[in-house]
Amino acid sequence: MSYYDELETRSADEREADLAEALARAIGNAQSAPALARALRDVDPESVRSRAELAALPVIRKAELSEAQKKKPPFGGYATRYPHEFNHVFQSPGPIYEPGRVDGDWWRLGRFAFAAGLGSSDILQNCFGYHLTPAGMMFESACRAVGAAVLPAGTGQTELQVRAAVDIGTTAYAGTPDYLKVILDKADEMGEQLALTRALVSGGALFPSLRQGYADRGIATLQCYATADLGLIAYESPAMEGMIVDEGVIVEIVRPGTGDPVPDGEVGEVVVTTLNPDYPLIRFATGDLSAVMPGESPCGRTNMRIQGWMGRADQTAKIKGMFVRPEQVAALVARHPEVSRARVIADRSDEMDVMVVQLETKGENPALYEASVLEALKLRGRVELVAPGSLPNDGKVIEDRRSYG
Repeated sequence: MSYYDELETRSADEREADLAEALARAIGNAQSAPALARALRDVDPESVRSRAELAALPVIRKAELSEAQKKKPPFGGYATRYPHEFNHVFQSPGPIYEPGRVDGDWWRLGRFAFAAGLGSSDILQNCFGYHLTPAGMMFESACRAVGAAVLPAGTGQTELQVRAAVDIGTTAYAGTPDYLKVILDKADEMGEQLALTRALVSGGALFPSLRQGYADRGIATLQCYATADLGLIAYESPAMEGMIVDEGVIVEIVRPGTGDPVPDGEVGEVVVTTLNPDYPLIRFATGDLSAVMPGESPCGRTNMRIQGWMGRADQTAKIKGMFVRPEQVAALVARHPEVSRARVIADRSDEMDVMVVQLETKGENPALYEASVLEALKLRGRVELVAPGSLPNDGKVIEDRRSYG
């Protein structure tokens, strides 16, 4: 089996040794970005050479990035280059502005393209958007990295897309998982046979039935997890057992509302540190939920694997007219060392909001926690004590059971 580079098959000891150097370098790079220089002003780069030391640094949330960009557009002081020194400036919903470059596979998606089998004999029909947002350019960059040609199709005009796919003979598709079905259905309607043999998808759920449907047509489909801010985070290989973390980022899974890493296997929020010297986001919270998988991929790539997307970490709920946020739940747990986890449940009874607070503890007296619940959550609620380890492993700290139908 061949690999994109030797980084993919490093031993655990080699990877951690390289990580120590990369982390110190990333912190040093970050300190040349004005916003990060302020956040990390008291941090000696040489003191951050392990995952544990990284976990002591503050988490950056998208809301902070957005506010910084409003005050100092376009990048809010988080980039180490001036805007004109990048090749592209993109706008994502929010709006959030992201930089981009065309050299060196800047978003690192070439690693995913190689794992998906894309190469110099392929022509990829790129159905990600080229308008304002970076997804189209991200996958075009991946094609350059592996030598594949590109049909810059974008989205829409499905009949023209089918015509082009037939005339050009495109062999691969890139886009959201479901839009490929739209193209295939239109090709069937037009009586055309496409030459597609592989699909590289992202930006939506790849349901098993959808993947199997493509496989039945002879199209091998793999997915990746990438964002406009961070580039490639993790990707599937042909083994299709979880997503392998990219070599250009460091991924942590933390308890929602905190920056505290959870044990491997527990669902939490994905926090990413990118080693990109131009845009060195340190502990950037994605808002997505996932979990670390045990062991290594059968394909031989040795980096950490995650489960893929498992929901959103922003579980803010309005209960009795008051917002309850994951950070408040984390503060409640922090008040009591004997409490390992908490879960706030919002429900309705007699047409009124009710709140139940479940606490994992060996304690037996719920009344001892009522004052803390009121102080931390600003609401009164029924406290239920549950056995350690009994709350669901789904990353939720706030569960809204109310029906809005």
